[in-house]
Amino acid sequence: MTIDADARALPGERIAHYDLLGRRDTDYYAVFADIPDADRAIWDRAKAFADEVGTRMQGEWDAATYPVELLQRMGELELFTDGIEHDELPYTSPLAAGLVNMEISRHDGSLATALAVQGGLALRTLAFYGSPAQRERWLQPLADGTVPGAFALTEPDHGSDSVSLETTATRTAEGWSLSGTKKWIGNGASGGITFVWARVENEGGDDHGNVRCFLVEQDTPGYVGTVITGKVSLRGIHQAHIAMDDVRLPEDAVLPGTHTFKDASVVLFATRSGVAWSALGHATACYEIARTYATERTQFGKPLAKFQMVQERLTQMLDELTAMQLYCRRLADLETTGGLRPTQASLAKYHNTRAARRVAQIARDLLGGNGILLENGVMQHMADIEAIHTYEGTESVQALLLGRDITGMSAFV
Repeated sequence: MTIDADARALPGERIAHYDLLGRRDTDYYAVFADIPDADRAIWDRAKAFADEVGTRMQGEWDAATYPVELLQRMGELELFTDGIEHDELPYTSPLAAGLVNMEISRHDGSLATALAVQGGLALRTLAFYGSPAQRERWLQPLADGTVPGAFALTEPDHGSDSVSLETTATRTAEGWSLSGTKKWIGNGASGGITFVWARVENEGGDDHGNVRCFLVEQDTPGYVGTVITGKVSLRGIHQAHIAMDDVRLPEDAVLPGTHTFKDASVVLFATRSGVAWSALGHATACYEIARTYATERTQFGKPLAKFQMVQERLTQMLDELTAMQLYCRRLADLETTGGLRPTQASLAKYHNTRAARRVAQIARDLLGGNGILLENGVMQHMADIEAIHTYEGTESVQALLLGRDITGMSAFV
């Protein structure tokens, strides 16, 4: 905290500024005490990146600007590989990938979303399904962050029911023609490449009606990506509304490993765990901000931390946070052994985003009026949590996936 030097002359403001954003490494159950050295080294690189960025993202978030050049710095630090096993990429274990996601989210939700889009979605799609020629040209630029990558599945009319996507890929004499719209596409208007999922129109062909993925350079004629404005969440990353009107592509633009919507689901399943880790990062920040504030803020002649109600609220937050950490650590262990089922990732996402909301709400309330100031962090995290609560499958969709798994009966329409 910063003591006002003129406080004696102007009573009423002894503390001019609260220093609340520092890392406290909260781990009450020592969940991360036994991290292997290789994983800890990657986590430390994420911490170093966050320290380099400092408070810059508060200004970017406030102005709704996207510092896309930070992708390259994350690439230099090899933060994008997100547990992807590929001969041409440095290996990051599921645990290390989760810790990176957690750490970047603890610092800033927009950068964490950029991390998830560039690595978890775009890079993973290319590594899993791309041709050797596609990988040779684009894999390293995506991993380096020198070319922004986007994953275009969601449409304006199809969010939770993305399996019903209407964007079409029509066969032509030269290759393909894409027509349709996509929405909420991170990096979709950032001058890079977009992996567009579309339904094949090929009457009489074996692939008619199949869902496939296409690599589209964003300067291709007919591709128009427009940055979505007016967001009150994840304001420091640009997400795009994409319109494609007869976008002509060569035959080899299709990713040969994609044939059905299940291929997209494989990528989404892999990133669902990342959302649970991201929620943990946001909640960690909110708890640590609130705990620090409670020790620095004085009311009625004593620190807030000495009030029984405040101690109870901090305990409630720690309770939620510790459960979130245990979920994430177990997720990583299961994924490492190959035993993670999709619905287990769904349960972690379901629990952690809901818990992060509760933690942020308590933190915001505990900070009182100071809780709405951007410089104090909580309100930004609180707003950003609303986005991760929705993307990669809403709360309701996760509940239906879990309900089907535990009852054996589907409640989907």
